[in-house]
Amino acid sequence: MEPALQRRVQRYGWDKAAIYYEDFWQKQLKPAQDKLLELAKLQSGEKCIDIASGTGLVSFPALEKVGNNGFVLATDISDNMVKIANETAKRKNYQNIKFERMDAEQLNISDGEFDVALCALGLMYFPDPVKALKEMHRVLKTGGRAVAAVWGQRERCGWAEVFEIVDKRVASEVCPMFFQLGNKDMLKRSFEAAGFSNIAFERINTELIYESGEDACGAAFAGGPVALAYHKFSDKVKNEANEEYLLSIKSFKNGSGYAVPGEFVIALGIK
Repeated sequence: MEPALQRRVQRYGWDKAAIYYEDFWQKQLKPAQDKLLELAKLQSGEKCIDIASGTGLVSFPALEKVGNNGFVLATDISDNMVKIANETAKRKNYQNIKFERMDAEQLNISDGEFDVALCALGLMYFPDPVKALKEMHRVLKTGGRAVAAVWGQRERCGWAEVFEIVDKRVASEVCPMFFQLGNKDMLKRSFEAAGFSNIAFERINTELIYESGEDACGAAFAGGPVALAYHKFSDKVKNEANEEYLLSIKSFKNGSGYAVPGEFVIALGIK
């Protein structure tokens, strides 16, 4: 897909998904986000940038770690994600965090401003992940840390059929290379290509727990990466897609709910 088109798909897709995102993904993504924050070792007073921040599921915990003397700038391509996150910050009266709409591959930020750069489960959506990592490298101070998490290998992510289910109904090509960074040492090699050194990375296995088929479908379609295409479907096509998806995760059924396997890869690099 042409990069500008891919960015538009992501921007408006996540605009559609924003209001559903936390309900369907907050608990499920927590293991990856916790490990990312653990590797980042944020310290009081540091300046942190959180790329592809969504509604702030990593940004707000990062703020707690840098404290009142620190600062968090969180960026996302989706206007609605940024709007929801800024409303949360205002409601909680946080003064030292700011959410802005920004393209991860072209950050409107001066060189060397930040101590830490984070990107939790965002790199897979960018047209050029290495370019985004180079931007993270650029805005870090010398000695700064970058930590990124991506989904792991396709065969270890039980929900992966969602892309084919949507693509056969509309030529979306939402995330043609979605699982590439999860293969072997691809994330590590991407960090190296962006100029980072002392790279460490970990794989963690998890289960995405959903209490019902409705919740599992909500996460896969309305609140996830295929939201833009899904919301254009008629009710009939939506129901067909939901049925096909539930059939694809049938082996993970657990009582009335589902325990769908997943894998995350998290990498740390130093500038």
